[in-house]
Amino acid sequence: MARIHPTADIVACPGCDLLQRLPPVPPGARARCPRCGEVLAAPPMDPIERPLALAVAATITFAVAQATPLMSLSAVGRSAQTTIIGGALEMWTQGQPITATLVLICTTLAPAAYLTLVCTLLLAVRRPPAPSWAGALLRLAGHARAWSLPEVMLLGILVALVKIADLATVDPGVGLFATGALLALLAGLATSFDPRTIWDRVAWSTQDTPRGSGASAANGTGGTTAR
Repeated sequence: MARIHPTADIVACPGCDLLQRLPPVPPGARARCPRCGEVLAAPPMDPIERPLALAVAATITFAVAQATPLMSLSAVGRSAQTTIIGGALEMWTQGQPITATLVLICTTLAPAAYLTLVCTLLLAVRRPPAPSWAGALLRLAGHARAWSLPEVMLLGILVALVKIADLATVDPGVGLFATGALLALLAGLATSFDPRTIWDRVAWSTQDTPRGSGASAANGTGGTTAR
């Protein structure tokens, strides 16, 4: 016999702080707050495979963006080109260690950590039960995403291109186009990646008794405790 858990699926609205019981939301639908209309849950149609494909594509694009030159400059018969890591190293050698460290963290280390964590999470939870360490990786992924700022770097590059266009010949490199593609993939990943799905699968796997049936737990919408 199944019964409703007394505290299952109770959420606080992020807009008005109204406590309410969240019903099972089918993929592709949205649950809104009855008071202010804030979206409380919006499970994607494909919560695992689509973000996994985007994460793998973003990882490959990120590697290309890091390994290839961003641009090449030509002026008075001399030319130069650099990569993202090369630019950070050049800042370090010119006596700007703090700026170089921040650039390296926000454009290389944090994005690499975020994509690695997301790929590991999505591969780990493809088939429930999810491992107990998935919740810790999800928290780390959130911190890594906060420090991942390739869009700021791309904006800075575009501003620099406008300012030096009259002083030198600028040829965009493969790395610049790869960085633009990376931003598009990260935006798609942020839209399709649903942390609630991960949390639900972790909660389902760590309880003594699974929440709901196997199908509902796999979809991250189980709200009952079976006995």
